[in-house]
Amino acid sequence: MRNVVTLMAMSVGIALSPSVFAADAVTHPGKAPLERQTLPARDGFASMGAGTTGGAYASPSRVYDVSTRAELKAAFDAAGDEPKIIRVHGTLLGNANDSGKPLSCEDYAQGTGYTLERYLATYDPAVWGWDTEPTGGPESARVQAAENQRRTMLIQVPSNTTIIGATPDASLVGLSLRIDGERNVIIRNLNHLAVSDCFPQWDPTDGSAGNWNSEYDMVQIINGSSNIWIDHNYYSDEPDFDDLSPSYFGRPFQQHDGSVDITYGSDLVTVSYNRFENRDKLMLIGSTDSPAAGDPGKLRVTIHHNEFINVGQRAPRLRWGQADVYNNHFVRNDDARVSFGYVFGVGYDSHIWAEANAFTFSPSVKQERIIKHWKGQAITTKDNVINRRKVDLLAAYNAQAPADLQLVTDTSWQPTLRTRIHPAQAIPGLLKRRAGPVMTLGKPGKRFR
Repeated sequence: MRNVVTLMAMSVGIALSPSVFAADAVTHPGKAPLERQTLPARDGFASMGAGTTGGAYASPSRVYDVSTRAELKAAFDAAGDEPKIIRVHGTLLGNANDSGKPLSCEDYAQGTGYTLERYLATYDPAVWGWDTEPTGGPESARVQAAENQRRTMLIQVPSNTTIIGATPDASLVGLSLRIDGERNVIIRNLNHLAVSDCFPQWDPTDGSAGNWNSEYDMVQIINGSSNIWIDHNYYSDEPDFDDLSPSYFGRPFQQHDGSVDITYGSDLVTVSYNRFENRDKLMLIGSTDSPAAGDPGKLRVTIHHNEFINVGQRAPRLRWGQADVYNNHFVRNDDARVSFGYVFGVGYDSHIWAEANAFTFSPSVKQERIIKHWKGQAITTKDNVINRRKVDLLAAYNAQAPADLQLVTDTSWQPTLRTRIHPAQAIPGLLKRRAGPVMTLGKPGKRFR
């Protein structure tokens, strides 16, 4: 029986009380304890360079068990960039104070002067117009309230960290993880749920009809972060699904942003064996069409053996980088809670290689909508199947695209960092058993690959 580290919230700050932990040697993933497993060799871009080990080499005093937001933050702050293992137990609330009391949107707005009613009355396009973004008192109050929420529910993840669910039901609810300029991070076996922005901003200049824009990705990887492994997690808006949200000014009041976004020169990421369900935005890879953001030559991401169930868009949407997208299962039913946009977004100077993916689509979803043109020029699609039938996705897209939006096969690169490619027809059954949180610490289950 291993001893663990207990984090105790005190009335003034957080005191850490580590006890002895008999650390096993880091070996092959099938033999090491789950929390000390490392990304296997050649398992995607995150295996490049020094590889991705997270906190596998943590000393006994750097292994923490947490169940509250305050404990999680205290563990990150105490260990700094030293290798560390954070084991999450139960339901961890992101919108909660240091004593664990849940916080509401009204709590964040208290003292700022923000109310949604005042905001709507001030920036109604019939009053404010369509040509200028909101400014003035109500917008300033919104910004202040939003900052109160950000300081609470957004947590910075330091380098050399493994954060892992202790059981398959371990959950981060309303908590956003930010990896900002860090390296060597592993996030595994966690349910990421209900990350909602209390204070979306109205922008009448966004598109032809304006839009509500929100903050807070479930996992945000930014500013040159590298060697990140996202594995066996679950991502959903439940219970705050988009179709339950109201509309204002004729546009959905959007309170959700991305699932795993990778931007601003970040690099060498592997996303494997996760399940994404009933979310609109999945993975935005690349910041803008401008090279000034530092994206050219970066943004190398491997996306394999994930399930995407009734999602809307960005699986992924890519600019600049290289995305190896293979052996994923995309499911779309008529009872989905979000509308369907597209799967692969071919953005500016992007290089997506989509191979041996399986699509299980209802007849209402047209195969030519799987690819969307976002100023890109090329994409490779190979050995993909729709409802168990092999389909040339690029040819299907080009058959209905106008001449100025046609795409060509990308001949600029070929992925090499793969462990195994399964036949596309086998992927639905395989991932039904293996995707998402399936592991319990100390008891590596037969379902873990």
